[in-house]
Amino acid sequence: MPNVYNWQLGRAMAYPYEEAHPKSQFAFVFNINRCIACQTCTMACKSTWTFSRGQEYMYWNNVETKPFGGYPHNWDVKILDMLNKANPDGQRWGAGGEVGPESPYGQFNGKSIFEAAEKYYGEAEGAKRVLGYLPTQEEWTTAPNIHEETAVGDLFEGGKQFGGSAQLPTHKVWFFYLQRLCNHCTYPGCLAACPRGAIYKRPEDGIVLIDQNRCNGYRKCVEACPYKKAMYRTTTRTSEKCVGCYPRVEGKDPELSPNGEPLETRCMAVCPGRIRMQGLVAIDEQGHWVADRWNPLYYMIRERQIALPLYPQFGTEPNGYYIPPRWVPRAYLKQMFGPGVEHAIEQYSCPDRDLLAVLQLFRTTQQIIFRYEVVKGPKVAEIEVTMPDGSGKTQEIYNDTVIGYNKFNIECVRVTVEEPTFERPAELHVNSI
Repeated sequence: MPNVYNWQLGRAMAYPYEEAHPKSQFAFVFNINRCIACQTCTMACKSTWTFSRGQEYMYWNNVETKPFGGYPHNWDVKILDMLNKANPDGQRWGAGGEVGPESPYGQFNGKSIFEAAEKYYGEAEGAKRVLGYLPTQEEWTTAPNIHEETAVGDLFEGGKQFGGSAQLPTHKVWFFYLQRLCNHCTYPGCLAACPRGAIYKRPEDGIVLIDQNRCNGYRKCVEACPYKKAMYRTTTRTSEKCVGCYPRVEGKDPELSPNGEPLETRCMAVCPGRIRMQGLVAIDEQGHWVADRWNPLYYMIRERQIALPLYPQFGTEPNGYYIPPRWVPRAYLKQMFGPGVEHAIEQYSCPDRDLLAVLQLFRTTQQIIFRYEVVKGPKVAEIEVTMPDGSGKTQEIYNDTVIGYNKFNIECVRVTVEEPTFERPAELHVNSI
């Protein structure tokens, strides 16, 4: 296999294809701390893209309850177990290589799903390009959020999940909601495994699509995607997946994009909890993110490193990032999001002035924010905050104004850190109900 550079792993890795990168990359940040699992995002995607025959079980977007939930059922437990067997010394992160802007988490000292597959031979299917498995029908049909809000219990294999780390003592109850859709990875497992060359990344925005005319329904993409976001449709005998709502990203909505303004996807735009932000980041010819401190995604992901990739050890370099939940045991989070969890949670627990301003932009407009600026405001409060290590810290709150700009550098949103108060007029109004 050729070698490609994976900045999340902090090293080069094997991949079936040579380096090739889009001009910009579809990416998103989810703030897990705010999610209420209302499933509005799930149903918005369902009613837009997967409402037809053969798509009944398809949830391109879903929200699942961790530690026990998953769709398909137990998807991460299975692939992590396979990866553990391929890495007898463990899925370990450590020093090595240059730890800097291109490898902020250190180096992954283990095999990715591509490297683990090089010497893997199944009993029937022969050599694999990507380590993976096909979910059973039962795993697809259980429910998109099975075991909702389940924190403790003896559910799977004697309660041993993730090496037993998810079996919780009753006095330390915790769970959290994990929002999932296709990560439109830089090195997609589905693309690597497709024998028909039917899967491709769009050069303009990095969205991963399946050419329905070329797909023969071999389901190699379903097997190879470690996040299980490629799905097989029996009525057409082809695979389908999240399309990144590309007509919206292209600015083709005649009502919301009269001048061609790129929009966030449907699942992002409907979120009542304001946990989601989706955008585009510029990519240079070498595949590096172009430094842009005033792009909100670049600022959170690359500069502040408050948002982390989901299972970076898989090696696909996913472009979905998460602000980790504060109340979850760190060992569990580090397995899920890799190194950097402590740093991310510490920042989120007491955000400074700049970070607090950026966090106000979540779900404030349907247009994609390409640039933002902060207009300084007066100091309005001081709050004593207990940090994750138990120490105290004083957070200073400033009522800054945050302005977001769209692709055409036109203002699309303006919000303040302190929520304004509106006083209703004194005159009475007739109740119209």
